[in-house]
Amino acid sequence: MKIIKISDKLIGGQEPCFIIAEAGINHNGDINIAKKMIDLAVEAGVDAVKFQTFTAKEFISSENEMYEYKSQGKAVKESVLKMFERNEFSQEQWKEIAEHCKQKGIIFFSTPQDLSNLEILLKIGIAAIKVGSDDLVNLPLLQEYSKKGLPMIVSCGMAYLSEIDEAARIIKSSNGNLAILHCVSSYPAEFKELNLEKIKNLRNIFPDCVIGFSDHSEGAIAAIVAVALGAKIIEKHFTLDKNMPGPDHWFSADPEELKELVRQIRKTEESLGSPIIKPAESEIKMRLACYRSITALQDIKKGEILTKENIAAKRPGTGILAKFAPLVIGRESSQDIKKGELISFDKIK
Repeated sequence: MKIIKISDKLIGGQEPCFIIAEAGINHNGDINIAKKMIDLAVEAGVDAVKFQTFTAKEFISSENEMYEYKSQGKAVKESVLKMFERNEFSQEQWKEIAEHCKQKGIIFFSTPQDLSNLEILLKIGIAAIKVGSDDLVNLPLLQEYSKKGLPMIVSCGMAYLSEIDEAARIIKSSNGNLAILHCVSSYPAEFKELNLEKIKNLRNIFPDCVIGFSDHSEGAIAAIVAVALGAKIIEKHFTLDKNMPGPDHWFSADPEELKELVRQIRKTEESLGSPIIKPAESEIKMRLACYRSITALQDIKKGEILTKENIAAKRPGTGILAKFAPLVIGRESSQDIKKGELISFDKIK
């Protein structure tokens, strides 16, 4: 199984799931909110916190392009350009955010929207490059990103398998540290459209990549199932408060939900355990208590033949197990055996 390393974390194989708290633009352009989100992500026990770094005018062509979303229980329609401009941070602010992550002991990285934004992040210092689903088919950009020598995590929402394969080939031509995240680019993603079985398919098709899940659904259940299916990275949007204004808050995990998500993922991993088929340690004593042994139904004299009428299988399982009854029936007892006594091989000829 493929293993990649992001900062000091090994990801893939039998390593624990790498959990990313996706802050996205839920900071609403306020650096103090961003720092508070980092603090709460640390408290929740995630491995990394991720943002989105962009210059709105570099990737949005017109201020007349409109976006409609749900916020604070109402439908909101506004200019896409203005919405993203409101959530921009300067290079100095990104440096401050990265430093805050370092102080708090959590991995920082961000999704750059363009090469210019990636250069800002590289100067500051990032552990990995995250590519959103919107840039999966932007092959020239992926090729440039892959040359930077950092592990890459690519979401594949909206994509056909052929497009995921094209992106993976481009990246792996110069970068062997690639993670592919199954994703449904709907906000929120409906359970009937999650198709989490794709995770198993991606693992089979791309054995030289780490496979994960970028979760846009509500609640923790999809992420838990994804981990059970072999996802080694989980990315989950989170917010300080679902009632804050903005497009992503209402379906994002709040701090308590994020903490519970981490707890449930770790419990899921614990319960998956080993594929080796053998009794659990606690079952060894239970075997002795619950299995049945060959037992005397009545007093049996020395030299008497053991038959179906004078022996039976009863608990506990500390004697000759019931499955060996055919080896016992028809043999002579080598000593007197009392009613209810477990029959052992030294008691028969």
